[in-house]
Parts: sequence; structure tokens; C-alpha cells
Amino acid sequence: MPDAIEVVRAAELGESHRRAIAEVFVDGFGPDFSSFSDDPAKLADALEHALVLDVFYVALVDGRPAGITACTDGRRPSFQHDRRELRRHLGFYKGTIADIGFRREFAKPLPYAKDGMASLEFVATAIRYRGRGVATALLTHLLALPQYDEYVLAEISDVNTAALRLYDKLGFREFQRTKVRHTRKTGINYYISLRLVQAERRAVDERH
Repeated sequence: MPDAIEVVRAAELGESHRRAIAEVFVDGFGPDFSSFSDDPAKLADALEHALVLDVFYVALVDGRPAGITACTDGRRPSFQHDRRELRRHLGFYKGTIADIGFRREFAKPLPYAKDGMASLEFVATAIRYRGRGVATALLTHLLALPQYDEYVLAEISDVNTAALRLYDKLGFREFQRTKVRHTRKTGINYYISLRLVQAERRAVDERH
């Protein structure tokens, strides 16, 4: 039988679940932070404080965090770090570099943010729960929230084919493609941004 998946707001789970949520985050994005450490536990130590639980949703399997996604208005950050915490866990040099990079990547609002639009960020599934429908259940829940009529997934790497297939299946369509300069190092050619407009999605559903 498929797993019973419950989706709740991270803030409802509270601080007692912050570590487990951070571990899912590192499962999903650890490779992106490998220049700071290739130790998942060390990365979780360094990054758990930065996750804004008020805007994260968590998919639970048997009561355990199995997947996460942040859902914001595109203006409010979902990741707010403390330079002192980064330096404490990563060391002065790497912590300082991380601070600079995170401010550049995560502190700026989306330029196209608007009322009624949701930005879905940091979609991740714990390694042990992959292939079990966790991300689908989580995103389906978010796409049913009544306060949004448009959803955006910004800057998905073109090599993340599994995620892109899932987003396409859910109705997301590409609206922006940005060439990157680090292809030789990372293997990534483009960052792809996707959009789903609920009115268009309903029209497609009605035709079928």
C-alpha cells in the first residue's frame, strides 16, 4: 500500500522538529553546499537555524519529516542566516564565504512577485523516502491553497530532470531560462524558472 502522507506547516510542528527538517533540507541540497562541507551532519548544524519555519510545509510519513517545501509571497525570505552561526560551524573562512553567498542568493525578493502569487522554494525529499510520492503529495497540497492563483518555481537546474518531469506533470511551464557561467564545474547549463497559473490549469482540466 502507498504511504499515508500528511502535510502540515512546519511552524505547527515547532522547534522540536527543526533538526529533522534541516536533515531533509541537507538531503536535498547538500551537494549545493559541498564546498563548505561534505559532512551532512555538519551542514545540518550550520544551516538549521536559517530555515524560516513559518513558511515551510512538511510532508510527514509515519509522523516523520519526509519532504519539505517553502511557500512564500516571493518577497519574504524562507532562509535567513546568522553569520555567527555559519562561522561557528563552518569556521571563520568558509562561514564568511557562505555568509556572502547566502546574502546574494537568498536575501533578494523575486522581481516579479505580486499579490496572489506563491513562490515554492527548497523542494526536497529525504533520501529514504524518495520514489514514494512525497513531493507530489506536498506540492499538490500547496497548489490547493485558496489564497494563490499563480505559483512559481524559480531557477531549477536543467540537470535536475526528475524534478522538472514532476513539475511538468503538475502543470508548470517554463517562462525563463538563464545561462550559467559554471557549467564546466557543475555540469549545469541553465537555470529554468517555471510558472503555473491556476486559471489556465483549470481550463485544461475542464477540456479533459
